[in-house]
Amino acid sequence: MGQEPRTLPPSPNWYCARCSDAVPGGLFGFAARTSVFLVRVGPGAGASHGTPPFRVIGELVGHTERVSGFTFSHHPGQYNLCATSSDDGTVKIWNVETKTVVTEHAFHQHTISALHWSPRVKDLIVSGDEKGVIFCYWLNRNDSQHLFIEPRTIFCLTCSPHHEDLVAIGYKDGIVIIIDISKKGEVIHRLRGHDDEIHSIAWCPLPGEDCLSINQEEHSEEPEIPNGKVISQTPGTKGCYLATGSKDQTIRIWSCFRGRGVMVLKLPYLKRRGGGIDPAVKERLWLTLHWPQDQPTQLVSSCLGGELLLWDLTQSWRRKYTLFSASSEWQTHSRIVFNLCPLQTEDNKKLLLSTSMDRDIKCWDMSTLECCWTLPSLGGFAYSLAFSPVDTGCLAIGVGDGMIRVWNTLSLKNNYDVKNFWQGVKSKVTALCWHPTKEGCLAFGTDDGKVGLYDTYSNRPPQISSTYHKKTVYTLAWGPPVPPMSLGGEGDRPSLTLYSCGGEGIVLQHNPWKLSGEAFDINKLIRDTNSIKYKLPVHTEISWKADGKIMALGNEDGSIEIFHVPNLKLICTIQQHHKLVNAISWHHEHGSQPELSYLMASGSNNAVIYVHNLKTVIESNPESPVTITEPYRTLSGHTAKITSLAWSPHHDGRLVSASYDGTAQVWDTLREEPLCNFRGHRGRLLCVEWSPLDPDCIYSGADDFCVYKWLTSMQDHSRPPQGKKSIELEKKRFSQPKPKLKKKKKPTSRVPVKQESFDGNEEESLKENSGPLENGVSDQEGEEEAQEPEVPCSLASVVTVSREPIISSPGSLGFEKSKVIINNKVTLPKKEAPKEKPEALIKKRKARSMLPLSTSLDHRSKEELHQDCLLLATAKHSRELNEDMIADLEDRFHLGLFTDRATLHKMIEVEGKGHLENGHPELFHQLMLWKGDLKGVLQTAAERGELTDNLVAMAPVAGYHVWLWAVEAFAKQLCFQDQYVKAASHLLSIHKVYEAVELLKSNHFYREAIAIAKARLRPEDPILKDLYLSWGAILEKDGHYAMAAKCYLGATSTYDAAKVLAKKGDAASLRTAAELAAIVGEEELSASLALRCAQELLLARNWVGAQEALQLHESLKGQRLVFCLLELLSKHLEDRQLSECRSSSSYHAWTTATEGPLEERVTAVWKSAFGLDAPEQYQAALQKLHDIKYPSATNNTPSKQLLLHICHDLTLALLSQQVASWDEAVKALLRAVVRSYDSGNFTIMQEVYSAFLPEGCDHLREKLGDRPSSNTPAFKSLEAFFIYGRLYEFWWSLSTPYPESSVWVGVDHRRKTAEHSQQLDDASPEEGDPVASCQPELNRPPELNSVLTEESIQVLSACKELFSERHASLQNSQRTIAEVQDTLAEMIRQHQKNQLGESTGNGPDKSESEQEAEGSPSSFQSQCKEEKNEPVSLPELTKRLTEANERMTKFPDSIKSWPFPDVLECCLVLLHIGSQCPGYVTPEMQQQAQELLQKYGNSKVYKRRQACT
Repeated sequence: MGQEPRTLPPSPNWYCARCSDAVPGGLFGFAARTSVFLVRVGPGAGASHGTPPFRVIGELVGHTERVSGFTFSHHPGQYNLCATSSDDGTVKIWNVETKTVVTEHAFHQHTISALHWSPRVKDLIVSGDEKGVIFCYWLNRNDSQHLFIEPRTIFCLTCSPHHEDLVAIGYKDGIVIIIDISKKGEVIHRLRGHDDEIHSIAWCPLPGEDCLSINQEEHSEEPEIPNGKVISQTPGTKGCYLATGSKDQTIRIWSCFRGRGVMVLKLPYLKRRGGGIDPAVKERLWLTLHWPQDQPTQLVSSCLGGELLLWDLTQSWRRKYTLFSASSEWQTHSRIVFNLCPLQTEDNKKLLLSTSMDRDIKCWDMSTLECCWTLPSLGGFAYSLAFSPVDTGCLAIGVGDGMIRVWNTLSLKNNYDVKNFWQGVKSKVTALCWHPTKEGCLAFGTDDGKVGLYDTYSNRPPQISSTYHKKTVYTLAWGPPVPPMSLGGEGDRPSLTLYSCGGEGIVLQHNPWKLSGEAFDINKLIRDTNSIKYKLPVHTEISWKADGKIMALGNEDGSIEIFHVPNLKLICTIQQHHKLVNAISWHHEHGSQPELSYLMASGSNNAVIYVHNLKTVIESNPESPVTITEPYRTLSGHTAKITSLAWSPHHDGRLVSASYDGTAQVWDTLREEPLCNFRGHRGRLLCVEWSPLDPDCIYSGADDFCVYKWLTSMQDHSRPPQGKKSIELEKKRFSQPKPKLKKKKKPTSRVPVKQESFDGNEEESLKENSGPLENGVSDQEGEEEAQEPEVPCSLASVVTVSREPIISSPGSLGFEKSKVIINNKVTLPKKEAPKEKPEALIKKRKARSMLPLSTSLDHRSKEELHQDCLLLATAKHSRELNEDMIADLEDRFHLGLFTDRATLHKMIEVEGKGHLENGHPELFHQLMLWKGDLKGVLQTAAERGELTDNLVAMAPVAGYHVWLWAVEAFAKQLCFQDQYVKAASHLLSIHKVYEAVELLKSNHFYREAIAIAKARLRPEDPILKDLYLSWGAILEKDGHYAMAAKCYLGATSTYDAAKVLAKKGDAASLRTAAELAAIVGEEELSASLALRCAQELLLARNWVGAQEALQLHESLKGQRLVFCLLELLSKHLEDRQLSECRSSSSYHAWTTATEGPLEERVTAVWKSAFGLDAPEQYQAALQKLHDIKYPSATNNTPSKQLLLHICHDLTLALLSQQVASWDEAVKALLRAVVRSYDSGNFTIMQEVYSAFLPEGCDHLREKLGDRPSSNTPAFKSLEAFFIYGRLYEFWWSLSTPYPESSVWVGVDHRRKTAEHSQQLDDASPEEGDPVASCQPELNRPPELNSVLTEESIQVLSACKELFSERHASLQNSQRTIAEVQDTLAEMIRQHQKNQLGESTGNGPDKSESEQEAEGSPSSFQSQCKEEKNEPVSLPELTKRLTEANERMTKFPDSIKSWPFPDVLECCLVLLHIGSQCPGYVTPEMQQQAQELLQKYGNSKVYKRRQACT
């Protein structure tokens, strides 16, 4: 066990682009809350042999709010300098050797979000804030430069290591810019590509762009040329690579020379490992980067779940990375990583340090990518410490971040062997207690009143007691069972039970064997045993003597009660403390003096520790309780409340105490002497424990998020600080950031608090999830909780609330442990007061005078007032008034109050005019009411538009008709003021319902108008329906279809409701519309909408949803069969890898069976899934589908629509076969084949044949019989298309080294003849080299010849069916008609063009013959060199068209109605096969093909072939 101090530091701050850094030699620093912690790494750390070489060596203290940036100077000779930025608005430069501030500046007016010390300029520090302002500060000359590039939030910035003036800046919106600070921030490059926050920027460690071989075509072009001039290759423009990491989950490599991206790396999704952090926590991504100095072709990045990746940049065309610690995943981070910084130790080891949301700092060996060591940290107050009495050296720490740490302090290989336990906690851990005898059994209590048991040797979640405390759990203790739990037999009850004391003042006894059972309140037993009638005190602490016979309870009133088991008989009450008791501790029993085991130390809120010797009382076991008022020993010295006490297990009578004064004190209690005082914490101490093995070692925890291991022998002070020093400690704790009131919640009584430390500067309230307190750091305790929301994206908002402790006065609440500590007692009221002050002023403001002019005249000089008295006396007692007196009375109108009514009316008029002039018409109206002229008031107010609710309410006093008139006038006034709803309400008050409804309707208040009409008019009133329809039309126009549908339903226009609901056209809307139509009885509409819905779902390949939609209507059963066949065919094509879409389809279970022919599988599914079995059912389905007609296909028909139409025909064919209607089956099959032929989809055509006619058409011929019928041409066409497909497959097998019979590129068959003509001409023996024409055959495998020869006999013999003279003649006539029609259309178009040219004066005069010549379209000119373009006259064209039409009429309809493969095309293919491979085609067939070509190949598209042959 090492004899050196250790520190469990606070967690590094979250969501900061650069808040950790390291310098060569082994010094690492990271920002945590308001300070920076320094860690020495490597041989210089002085670590014990065999333990990881690192040690926390100090702290930089000075900022008052969260530190948002930290960077070392990386210049040799000044590694001892570093810079920090903080939310307090300052940037400080530090000397880490002296841990003092060298200088600072506060230029920024907004939250600083980025900081970097230039690696090129030794005294340049660049910082940026959330408003986009950048400051460059030169330390040596104390000079600065202000730059404002763009009004965007800066997220990170990095100075170039190669050019002293270049700085790369990343913004919140994903923009990255490179600026030149020597040119006032001129933007050199603006790099666009990311679409979210830039978290990290890393420059390539090597200048130039030769280190990466990026040879992709897209990046191979020359550098961009601005203004047409090539950039000269200066050092500044030579370029360098730049890497950026963004929240959009990509890393981009940029070329600074080209000014654009050259590589994009997408983060992989790696399967999360179990354990570590509650998976319910939704964590955001942070992508940080490190470009190793000696490995420019590699890049280190964080990943989605805390993994670290080493990317290989040499292979830019594919994503290649190596996972850090791939062999031992448990060593990697379990949450997102925020910072990466390299470090080279004194022994030249290359290390990488990482900080993470999992609150671990990890060190990685870059040579092996393995984790060297881990430094755990705390994300909240250290509330409780407890050493295991069984597993010696195992220290449990209860932390406010919702996790329990178990620290194996005796580990020889790892000084920080810490395990985290978080499952089931979900709140601040305020109390811990190990079971005295059971290994690994740890009890814990939380601030939300939860009590649980953890087995630290397993990964199982904890057992949680079903009985919760109403407030924070203060203390846990194991003790013997007391009634009623002790009443069972020896095997029915545990030897020890768990006692918990909560903030509501109750002590509960829990059965550890059955935590799900009810816990018992021991107050009932105490009351019954001791016959207590009065109210029991509120308990705040419980402690059992080691022998399990005596229990001590501390109370809120300062008293301590001693009870004897088994029935908790009260034997003693200690009336020593006068404030809430926080800690009670019994001396151990293994000392040299057994009587010391009766010593009991206690501490309370009054800072004095009392030690009582209870030996006499316990041994005498008095019948009635004894009261003790004098202590055995008194330990004075602390200046604030006592929070924790612990006896040394190695000494007799030695005690350590923890206090709110920020220190821990070791006492010799027997001599009442302070021995040593530890002052290492920066906050209020909350807990303290003595090491069970090392007499010199003590552990303490505080609200500064730290746990310190310290040695008593190394302390400089012997007693707590007094006077000035104590005041400075208080000031230090209070100098925290001011809380932002908008985030501050009113304290609740549920907050922990016995040691009021539970709130104070921490308040990392898990429910509020605001920043960790006193420094406002982003690592709030609450954020670690599973139920907490994600941290705000904005850096400025990550930290909002400061948690400042203050000690409430003891009398503020009767029960101190349950008191809530309000943060920043002084600041909060001052900030709230201004909000209340205006309201208070308004309430106290004196009401405005009704007679202000008269009042002012009564406050004139004494002479004037005397004159008033004389004038008034004269007026009252003179029989007649002369003119002078009348004039005086008019001037002194205020005397009307004391004379007659007429004069009073004049006074009121004057006062009223004054009110109107001063803008107070309401006071004028009141004066007129006093006068009794209500009608006049109403008229005046109406004319001036000043009617009010009060005036209208008083109008009935003047009569019914006056009231009606006033209400109408007020309604008009309200309309002018755009208060239409209020106006309508007033019209309703005089029963003008129609007028009110019309008013609302005309001003588009349809909802209100309908409500009134519905409530006040008859249901059949046409006004109501008109409102619904009008509103529905407007809603429909604005795209609010669902609301419009409700309106139409209200108007009983059900058809319109369904139609408008379907207007959006998506599947969900169509389905709802179909269901609605079915409900209201619109069966036809319902069916059409359901079919549309199914077709929409079909496009998304949602087969299950499509069938469900078709189930909505019984009439669509036929369509269900079509969709079923389509689904099976699509699955068949997908399995054969012929379909365009895969993997995203939602198939039914019945598509998985692939045995047997497709035709049989379809009928089997119809029978099993759709109940289609009887011939009558087949006939009914066939009848429904017969009525549906689809247009013919073209080469532009979408593939999914084409498949649907083909499957419709195939369904008809299958249904016809089932009812033995073979004629109809042939027609339907032929329609399916022709559709695929017309669309140019040869693959589908062949798949139809292979699936539905696998053996050809022979079995159909047998079914049809030998009798001639009207369907014979249809069968002939079907058979011809089958042979046509086999012919092409055979031809292609000759032309490719590896035959692929089902590969075909879609071709428009209407122009296929010309294309094949071109192909054949290019390879014909007459034009080219015969050897070359047969070259493909030479490349085929030798064994293929025999196979082809066997197959040729079957294929070529069947080709005779294709050489149909009648069909060749028909097709020739059809081609002639099409050519003539195209030529005529082109002539008309050219004529119109010429006419337009003449009308505008720009077209030259052309003769009719010239126009006709131009009208001959080039598309129909022969492509042979010998042909000339001869103009054709209009009569000639007309003649050709007439002759062709006459020939067409001679053909029977049976021939014309069924398509047939192009006969001449088949002739050409056959001749080409014969020329390519002589001997395959018989001379007779070649002769027949040539004759057909010569006879019918007069169309332009065949002339070239004719000329060449």
